[in-house]
Amino acid sequence: MKSIIFMGTPQFAAPILTSLVQDANYDVVAVVTQPDRRTGRKHKMTMSPVKQVAVENNIPVFQPEKISGSDEMEILINMHADLIVTAAFGQFLPMKLINSVKIAAVNVHGSLLPKYRGGAPVQYAIMNGDHETGVTLIYMVKKMDAGEMLAQRKLAIEPTDDVGTMFEKLSILGRNLLLETLPKLIAGEIKSVPQNEEDVTFSPNIKPEEEKVDFSKSAKLVDAKVRGLRPFPVSYVILNGVRTKLWQVTPLTQTTDLLPGQVVQKTKHELLIATGENGVVSLDRVQPAGKPQMDITDYLNGSQEAFYEGEQVIKL
Repeated sequence: MKSIIFMGTPQFAAPILTSLVQDANYDVVAVVTQPDRRTGRKHKMTMSPVKQVAVENNIPVFQPEKISGSDEMEILINMHADLIVTAAFGQFLPMKLINSVKIAAVNVHGSLLPKYRGGAPVQYAIMNGDHETGVTLIYMVKKMDAGEMLAQRKLAIEPTDDVGTMFEKLSILGRNLLLETLPKLIAGEIKSVPQNEEDVTFSPNIKPEEEKVDFSKSAKLVDAKVRGLRPFPVSYVILNGVRTKLWQVTPLTQTTDLLPGQVVQKTKHELLIATGENGVVSLDRVQPAGKPQMDITDYLNGSQEAFYEGEQVIKL
């Protein structure tokens, strides 16, 4: 039985850890995850999804704010594990730790590397309107997501997919790919492939100012931005002067000569807004600041605004 130190944090990583725990070939000796954070309106201290799995399975948990130079890192090094497996951990690993394992340190990355190195590959794939993404299993090296590739598998992005649904699909894909690949890696039967540096693109973590939707983009890209930031952190616009989260929009086939951000049509049950490239989107589900999310019918019923055709209601 090979020993594994597992490192990960979000829901994407949880099923991968669960599969390793349940597989009789592996002994997960430690789990490293981000510290508990305060979440929600009540700011309740919340465990990461990975920590929840570890606690349920009585696996020792380490939560350093920064693993480099920490006391926890020295403990992990002295475990002399066979493997380190990471999945959306969110921190760089020192080479001293990577080199401490007997076989290899590998990372389950949620993109078709070398495309989208970094912390938000799923978000960028959706926001850029890509039709497919996938999972790549790589050796860990000092440079971010730059290790040689051990295995890769593709997955289609459907027009209705968002980050939540893609995390679920990619997590299962990554789990299966890891379980298929690890025995071959341990047996020395895999020839790794270097990444083509000319094809490298990056997907840095989303900054708050990048959550705003640019309605000068096409209708499809407006929709892609909304889905690429759902269910977290959720995109927004300034709608009639109020910061308003966009939970769901629909890109329409109709066109308009109105300027981006102007009202194309308003009824009791719909609000159509012009986008770039003569496009039109329907605002379907919104959340004005300080209020719960609501469908557009409820929003219009409670709004004091007239929303007349041609009115500039979204600030660019």
